Amino acid sequence: MRRTNGALGLGLLLLAVAPAAEAQSIRSLIREGNSRYRNEKYSDAEVSYRKALEKEKSLVQGHFNLGNALHKEGKYDEAVKEYEDAIGRAEQKDTKAYAYYNIGNSALKGQKYEEAIKSYIETLKMRPDDEDAKYNLSYALEKLHQQQQQQQNKNQDKNKDKNQQKNKDQQKKEQQQKQDQQQQRQQQQRAQKQISKAEAERILDVLKNSEKDVQRKLRVRQAVRPRTDKDW
Repeated sequence: MRRTNGALGLGLLLLAVAPAAEAQSIRSLIREGNSRYRNEKYSDAEVSYRKALEKEKSLVQGHFNLGNALHKEGKYDEAVKEYEDAIGRAEQKDTKAYAYYNIGNSALKGQKYEEAIKSYIETLKMRPDDEDAKYNLSYALEKLHQQQQQQQNKNQDKNKDKNQQKNKDQQKKEQQQKQDQQQQRQQQQRAQKQISKAEAERILDVLKNSEKDVQRKLRVRQAVRPRTDKDW
């Protein structure tokens, strides 16, 4: 990514919208913020710019520079809001183009690549020869492609894990069904064995009764012996 968010100077616009004393105070705050920004004291610069905006809310330079300080602090969403405010109030095309460019940078840092691409395109509409915007647009497009590819791979892995879990659940279900079937067969076998045992006992009882009946008949036959003597 090329070109950092440089602080935009106060300019002469302020003098036309505020009294001399008030303008001097606001100008001092903006200069103070710019000095702190250049010394990389970004949170202090933010304080100065906010004080200036409290005195003059419509100050384009205040919103623009505050956006720069917030960007450096890593507050990208807040920075974008300040740049958008600057765009809404700015009259000069270049100021709007630079604000769009910085929105692209903040969006890029926040990995919001689609927003970055849109912002760089807006910059190029106003500044077609802006090489930095062209470079960053190409970079954002590449990062968006990588992000989409990663998301696609993530979704594929998620679906794969889901299918694997589904297969595990199906295998578990089939195994449970096999166990249930095996238990049913075992119960049937035990029932058959019990029936066979009961049947065997019944047959045994029948045999015992039959044997008793046979023995009884034999005893009767033995009691009535045939006569061997002849009566001449």
